[in-house]
Amino acid sequence: MIFKILQRSTLTCITLLSLTLLAPKSRADDTQALIERWQTLETHWEEDYSEYFGRSLSDRPPVFEEMIETLAQQSLANRQTSAILYAIPHDNELELILATSSGVAVQVLVPVTQQELLAQVREFEHELINPRRRRSTAYRTLAQQLYDWLVAPLEEQLEAEGIEQIIFCLGEGLRTLPMAALHDGEGFLIERYSLGRIPGYLLMDSEPRSLHQAQVLAMGASEFQDAAPLPAVPLELASIVPRLWQGNSFLNDGFTVANLQQQRQQGNYSIVHLATHAQFQPGDADNSYLKFWDQRLSLNRLRELDWTSPPVELLVLSACATARGDTQAELGFAGLAVQSGIPTVLASLWAVSDVGTLLLMTEFYEQLKTAPNPAVALRRSQLAALRGDLDFTPPAMSNNLPPGTLVGSPLPENVERFDVSHPYYWSAFTNIGNPW
Repeated sequence: MIFKILQRSTLTCITLLSLTLLAPKSRADDTQALIERWQTLETHWEEDYSEYFGRSLSDRPPVFEEMIETLAQQSLANRQTSAILYAIPHDNELELILATSSGVAVQVLVPVTQQELLAQVREFEHELINPRRRRSTAYRTLAQQLYDWLVAPLEEQLEAEGIEQIIFCLGEGLRTLPMAALHDGEGFLIERYSLGRIPGYLLMDSEPRSLHQAQVLAMGASEFQDAAPLPAVPLELASIVPRLWQGNSFLNDGFTVANLQQQRQQGNYSIVHLATHAQFQPGDADNSYLKFWDQRLSLNRLRELDWTSPPVELLVLSACATARGDTQAELGFAGLAVQSGIPTVLASLWAVSDVGTLLLMTEFYEQLKTAPNPAVALRRSQLAALRGDLDFTPPAMSNNLPPGTLVGSPLPENVERFDVSHPYYWSAFTNIGNPW
């Protein structure tokens, strides 16, 4: 067994165990022990998500070599070297496991208690979301501490392997952490890596697909009887279809479950964009829902819409909100892709500003035209927001309106000069499920 003691600037001692699948026989027991730990972890999380959603989500056995082969194949296909990073809080330590496409596996035990870690997470999230702190950079101290615990212990391996994409598989209390906003003292994590988020390898669809010729079904509502209005939604839909992508869009009374099903049967839409409220609440999956014009669709009923016939490859939810610090709400959010049966879901961790969402979503669809996958398109969009490079040109509204839009709908004030550089606006959006 190989142990190293690393000393960080934070004076934190970290125990690190480094293994490889191609290790000599003298280290075979260590390799097997780590693989068995990974198998236990994957099985446990599959059971957690299955219990939450009330059905079995996977009948696959956890095979470590299969995961490594998937990483290798997708890294080659996407020309982007990928790794999966597991982060699991325990009572008295944080466990990190890194698996790379070259077959290297690293386990790190960081001496931070679960209570201390999760308190820091909650404070960080509160600092980002607080509307009175949008011009403050006080969040960076918290972002750097979280980076030191969650990423810094593996920096050497990430750099040695030339990793360009980190796929996070996060344990209880971390599943709604905005990883893109972690900071190493010089820059945000999103400035160094493309990022993804999965509920577990067993629950991830890793089949390759292309979206470059896809059609988009864009639907949403700007007004609700029992929820806050989303006045920028008409402009959001008009900015996507048909201005940037082929497809159709429907607003307000056209945004119903029945119309969604009807439109999908009439057309082959690989991308579905829903600009509406989505709430991930404490309790079982029936408490969490997507808001349609005429009803709430519970998370448990999401799969009933049969997204596989014809197949939807990407679902975008542009106005989500998740109960902070609640285990069940976290499971609902992190399990969106596996529950719906859609390989990739792009969603927000909190209710982002209406105008900020409009700007970021428009940039995302612009980038998706050339990006190899949604994760890269999202990263490019987040970097543009961070650096003040979003170039938004309003569509010709009178000629490009979703059904039900009022002609002459006012443009949100100062939308072209709206500052979205603070991570509140861009770090909430995350790629869930298939990271390729």
